[in-house]
Amino acid sequence: MTPELLTVLLISGGILIFLAIFFTLVPIPLWISSLAAGVRVSIFTLVGMRLRRVTPSKIVNPLIKAVKAGLNLNTNQLESHFLAGGNVDRVVNALIAAHRANIELIFERAAAIDLAGRNVLEAVQMSVNPKVIETPFIAGVAMNGIEVKAKARITVRANIDRLVGGAGEETVIARVGEGVISTIGSCNDQKEVLENPEMISRTVLAKGLDSGTAFEILSIDIADIDIGKNIGAVLQTDQAEADKNIAQAKAEERRAMAIASEQEMKSRVEEMRAKVVAAEAEVPLAIAEAMRDGNFGVMDYANYLNVTADTKMRQAIGGQSSPNDSQ
Repeated sequence: MTPELLTVLLISGGILIFLAIFFTLVPIPLWISSLAAGVRVSIFTLVGMRLRRVTPSKIVNPLIKAVKAGLNLNTNQLESHFLAGGNVDRVVNALIAAHRANIELIFERAAAIDLAGRNVLEAVQMSVNPKVIETPFIAGVAMNGIEVKAKARITVRANIDRLVGGAGEETVIARVGEGVISTIGSCNDQKEVLENPEMISRTVLAKGLDSGTAFEILSIDIADIDIGKNIGAVLQTDQAEADKNIAQAKAEERRAMAIASEQEMKSRVEEMRAKVVAAEAEVPLAIAEAMRDGNFGVMDYANYLNVTADTKMRQAIGGQSSPNDSQ
């Protein structure tokens, strides 16, 4: 291989490498597309995007859409939002939709909504086309104890001004459920709710439940009403059963105390009988002691026996028996 041919090959290889690096850093087709669309983006701006690790197509293509839609945006705004982790294409689509619908929405607010984790395009679409949120069956109890179940449909529209920091759908459903329960609970019986279901909608809607949320409640409609259990009767039955159990427990306690008292009285009677037997056993000893001392004679003892026999006879005739007859 001659030196001239080697030189030509090296120069050709260097040119190819230079062109590969150049077309890698400079997206010529994208630059041509921007020029054709009337968007002025310089080559150095595209190269700077490459150096800052920003994909040029994710900036230039949304910018072309924005300029064609009549929005006044620049590459610095879109690039800063991309570097912050936002979705540039979705933000631009949301701005275009808001511009077409005559909704006031600036880029900074749209970017803030997107960085907050909310779908700004869906919010704009919901502002134009309200969304219907259907709640599950909400159970409330009227004053007469009858359970009433109601299902509501909430028509909401996104509030762009409160989209950042505003509560979501779960809060709206919870507040509406609380309002439905309180409204049903204020009715005397279930007939009032069945006759006037719009009373629930009117009362709940008047409470301003959309304050602090990212939505504006347009209407609350009762879709279905069902009658549940008689909660009052169930509670009264449970209370009566509890009272019966308490009364039975107290009666059993009194019965046990009466039995214990009866046994105690029986033991005291036996104790008194033992004392009587002990006292009667001392009588003969006292008589013998009196006879030894000369204070009690034989005739006195005979009279004592006669009186004792006469007493036993009277008791036998009267049907009474002494505890000591056997003795």
